[in-house]
Amino acid sequence: MRLKKWFAAALALVTAFGLTACTGGDESTKEAASGSYVETIKQRGKLVAGVKYDTFLFGYKDPQDGQVKGFEIDLMKELAKRMLGDENKLELKEVNSKTRMKMLQGGDIDLICATMTITDQRKQEIDFSRVYFMAGQSLLVPVNSPIQSVKDTAGKKVATAKGATSGKNLEAVEPNAKIELFDNYADAFTALRAGRVDALTTDDSILMGMQQQDPNFKIVGGQFTQEPYGIGVDKRNKDLLEYVNKFLDEIMQDGTYDNLYKKWFKKDPPKDLPREAVQESPTTK
Repeated sequence: MRLKKWFAAALALVTAFGLTACTGGDESTKEAASGSYVETIKQRGKLVAGVKYDTFLFGYKDPQDGQVKGFEIDLMKELAKRMLGDENKLELKEVNSKTRMKMLQGGDIDLICATMTITDQRKQEIDFSRVYFMAGQSLLVPVNSPIQSVKDTAGKKVATAKGATSGKNLEAVEPNAKIELFDNYADAFTALRAGRVDALTTDDSILMGMQQQDPNFKIVGGQFTQEPYGIGVDKRNKDLLEYVNKFLDEIMQDGTYDNLYKKWFKKDPPKDLPREAVQESPTTK
């Protein structure tokens, strides 16, 4: 009789342990149980954002104090404040054009806010928020450069970052340009400063930051593409996408977005910022 009672107690203990294991406290299990990735972030008490560290005005690690600063950094701080009640509950992880989607899909970051153009090809792999910034691709050249337009890049070495759309966009307009790829825009700018390339191409918003850092360079060529930026979210996390879109709508309505835009770009934001990205072929306009 005692043996039977002992066996029953042991069986109950094993069953209870098994149930605990199945409904345990790891984040992925909680996420699956609740179906809410936003709730997972709240329970964790930290929002992890993939941002640039090499893009002045948007996400730039200041060598003087080691702090990452910029328009997109402030956007993420505001998101953390509204989601978690404290902007300090934000963890920044450096991404670049080559690594950002892999890090998002691998679960290293919750979202991407890193001068990322919304494209039809990228939308097949991840989801994007509404447009929060509209840029256009241009060229950065030395002030004494003979390059004045995209067509002038024929036979010239033009730097850009790996994984960005910039090189292909330029080739679509001027197939004879010689594209030189670098790991990030900081390396590309260093090459331009050293005279190893003739020009650098990417979004004019990024080039504007480089020009502010070094007035020996100028932006030319006009905008030959439209580059609508969106916040990237994993396709499995639809509730986070919905939360981010509501957040962007709110800050655009309550004046927060305008204040952050003017803080970094010293001008009012455009009044006709589209909600959805419309893809257009590169032109020479």
